[in-house]
Amino acid sequence: MPNLALWRWRLSTAGIGGVALNASAELKMNLPEPVSPLTAEIFDLHMLTTTVATIIMVVVIALVAIIIFRFRRSKGAVADQSFNDSRFGTWGWMLVPIVVLAIDLSIAGPGAKTLKNVETFEEADLTLKIIGSQWKWTYDYLDQEISFVSNLNNEDLSSPGYLREVDNPVVLPTHKRIRFLHTSSDVLHNWWVPSVAPKKDAIPGYINETWAIIEKEGTYYGQCAELCGTRHAYMPIVVKAVSEQEFTQWVDKQKQQKAQQLAEASAEKEWSKAELMARGESIYNRACAACHQPTGTGIPGVFPALQGSPIATGDPAPHLDIVINGKPGTAMSAWGSQLNDLEIAAVITYERNSWGNDSGDLVQPADVKAAR
Repeated sequence: MPNLALWRWRLSTAGIGGVALNASAELKMNLPEPVSPLTAEIFDLHMLTTTVATIIMVVVIALVAIIIFRFRRSKGAVADQSFNDSRFGTWGWMLVPIVVLAIDLSIAGPGAKTLKNVETFEEADLTLKIIGSQWKWTYDYLDQEISFVSNLNNEDLSSPGYLREVDNPVVLPTHKRIRFLHTSSDVLHNWWVPSVAPKKDAIPGYINETWAIIEKEGTYYGQCAELCGTRHAYMPIVVKAVSEQEFTQWVDKQKQQKAQQLAEASAEKEWSKAELMARGESIYNRACAACHQPTGTGIPGVFPALQGSPIATGDPAPHLDIVINGKPGTAMSAWGSQLNDLEIAAVITYERNSWGNDSGDLVQPADVKAAR
């Protein structure tokens, strides 16, 4: 990060005096410390705009205060009826717009440069496709052939990580150019980690692109910055920036886990009810409970209940179809591409045998494979 941005960040969070220092550190009134050249430029632009706006505010307030105090009626002040005809009045109408335009251009220049850099697309070392959904993120590492879903993992109001922690954080290498491809499976979302990358809308059926070079290892937090529905506030983002060596080790581990899961899901094995229920409960709480609630009661008028519903107690075929293919026009997305056969079998078995449903149905991976 440039020295200028670093010092501006330090000064903005320092405050004035010991009390102000502590308050600023706790409240974190400013943007987080940038760790990418692009976010450093954005931070500098933000500080420039804030500084100019603060100076204008102080000057205007001071001028208004002086005028009110010196030219108040109680002191016998009389309005100058010929002000516009005076030299000061005549030139003032020309000079003031020139000053305002100069101030605008002082911001527009750096702003245009930063915007140009945001839209600069060069060859990247790593490409990450980000898919926003109600209300989770799906990450596809296109070069490494790794894909996973990231969900909110902390709704404990007393916890420091309330509404910020996720079950699967994004892991990225430092000092590598990373290309982000943004899209959505349902409505508008916006993947925003202010320390790492600028805002970019995720639009259904469209790909937006931005980039970052993370220069400092650490954990960085963000969130969806586009109002996307009732659980908009429950779409946090966690980015873990690690060394290139550590990233390579993480990729190898992810590939091993994926291969193991695929082998397990494709095995010709009849899973017991206890095995499917245990696995299904974990998947349900991670992927389904946000809408249908942990108790299966849903949210009346928003998300349907699974408890006692025809889908979860009737013929298993429609249940398989809606989980695999989703339901167009609703928030029910297709899970066929996100979960393997075993995971879908487990979660459907759990839904059909929980909260008093007790259908007794066991859905096996072979059933899911046949339904795809």
